Amino acid sequence: MTDQHQGCEPIFGVVHSAPDADLPQHACDCHVHVFGDTARYPFDPNRAHTPRTASVAQLQQHQKALGFSRVVLVQPSPYGTDNRCMMDALAMIGPNARGVGVIDPATVSDEALIDMHAAGVRGVRVNLETFGKNDPVAAGEVLQAVSARVAGLGWHVQTYTNLSVIAPLHRLISNLPTPLVVDHFGKAMANLGPHQPGFEVLLSLLREGKVWVKLSGAHRISSLPEFSDVKPMVDALLDANADQLIWGSDWPHTGAWPGIPLTRDVFNEFHPIDDGIAANRLRRWLGDTGYQRRVLADNPARLYDFD
Repeated sequence: MTDQHQGCEPIFGVVHSAPDADLPQHACDCHVHVFGDTARYPFDPNRAHTPRTASVAQLQQHQKALGFSRVVLVQPSPYGTDNRCMMDALAMIGPNARGVGVIDPATVSDEALIDMHAAGVRGVRVNLETFGKNDPVAAGEVLQAVSARVAGLGWHVQTYTNLSVIAPLHRLISNLPTPLVVDHFGKAMANLGPHQPGFEVLLSLLREGKVWVKLSGAHRISSLPEFSDVKPMVDALLDANADQLIWGSDWPHTGAWPGIPLTRDVFNEFHPIDDGIAANRLRRWLGDTGYQRRVLADNPARLYDFD
């Protein structure tokens, strides 16, 4: 157990496991959320669920336990296009943090985008999966509209969706004026392996340099112990383009539980996932220390414009 991990207090009931070896310098957790006081940061009335508060202090405790020095805050869906909580958190954390916001491309002003850039935002998210938007035509229209608004800032577009949406949009994604960051393995189901329908399209886009893929959320795509069937997916992605892969913990783990659906009416509890175990597992999957440095430090530094 590392010295920094000794005496760590539980965070939402979880004491996250210590790193099993030193992380690369400037290692970056590329996917976390914060949820503030609802009196100051009210939720979107059309949200799918109502999370509990997850503060900046708890996030920093989490990152210290995992050994990460840089972090990327992703605008969570319950806030809609109101990015104030995320931007205030970026200001509190400082230069070791970047943000991915959510915008309405039809109404957001150029001035608002410039303010977001100054705050540390370097991308915008289009969350299709949480809201059940699985029509590729509609998804493509949204991706094009959002990409056009932020291309001039040098940002990327991030999406949470699945292979059945990504595959039909191969040509459209190739022609976007921004890179596309695909969350959580593109929801590829690990038990179906790297040859499942749509995964070759994701690999092709990765080879072309048109997409980045987050090697995150293994629990979302596998039900095996230790998620052992995810390893072949990681290997295929590394073979396609190791320079455009990143990782994020997805703390504090919102989402439906088995038998407990998401709801707006009551607070939804966070999943008790040990992100230290997840980070250590990823490093075993990557194996080579060069791959670890690229995925955990060098690639995020390029994508998120860290100094």
